[in-house]
Amino acid sequence: MIKTEIGYTTPETITVRGKNLATELLGKVDFIDMMLLTIFNRVPSAAEKAMVNHILVTACDHGLTPSAMSARLTFLGAPEAMQAAVAAGLLGAGSVFLGTTQNCAEMLAAGAQGLSEAPDDAECDEAARAMIGASREKKQPIYGIGHPIHVNGDPRVPTLRELAQELGYYGKHWRLMNAVPRVFLQDRNRNLPMNVVGAIGAIICDMGLDPMIARGLMLVGRAGGLVAHLYEEREHPIGQEIWDLVLAQDERNVAPAR
Repeated sequence: MIKTEIGYTTPETITVRGKNLATELLGKVDFIDMMLLTIFNRVPSAAEKAMVNHILVTACDHGLTPSAMSARLTFLGAPEAMQAAVAAGLLGAGSVFLGTTQNCAEMLAAGAQGLSEAPDDAECDEAARAMIGASREKKQPIYGIGHPIHVNGDPRVPTLRELAQELGYYGKHWRLMNAVPRVFLQDRNRNLPMNVVGAIGAIICDMGLDPMIARGLMLVGRAGGLVAHLYEEREHPIGQEIWDLVLAQDERNVAPAR
């Protein structure tokens, strides 16, 4: 028998996680409650709800990123299909942009396995060196450090650190992530501050959530930002200008006829 434990529909009712959508959920819970109930089959604690809310706010937008440009260019070609444009923006959430929160959380979860619950800096530095070495052996990137724009430090990280401390999600994974840029500076004389990927990866691990949820939350948050980009694209389009830049570049690269 094919079924899902998440929900089902009859001619009279819609049931989600055992609750009547119309009478037990609608008007009684907000979106974050509903999302986490649907995912985990439980209503989140106040701290979980607040932390997830902060992650969604962080993920919503970051300007003309590849995901935003993909959405705008798709909308340029298919303005009747907003859903396709949002999907195009989300499809690029991989190991380079947006989706790296999951990679980072997986890295931290593996690297922190031998740590005590309240490790000191020396213990974290040793674990960070081992984690970096393991990643290099697998020819995987070291996630959560450096940024092409915020070269002196990601401005989101201090705020997320403070929020995690307030809500009780500042544990050994945060401490391990703090050690990574410290070890790079000590061992390689390279200043690579923690970025938002490192902060969110640490939060997800210290919340005890599956690393997959890190990517999922980034997708949910960014979907809202992409809707904003598409609304702006309709009112004040720039997609054609982006395409025109590509065409102009192509023309410069074409060799003149002899």
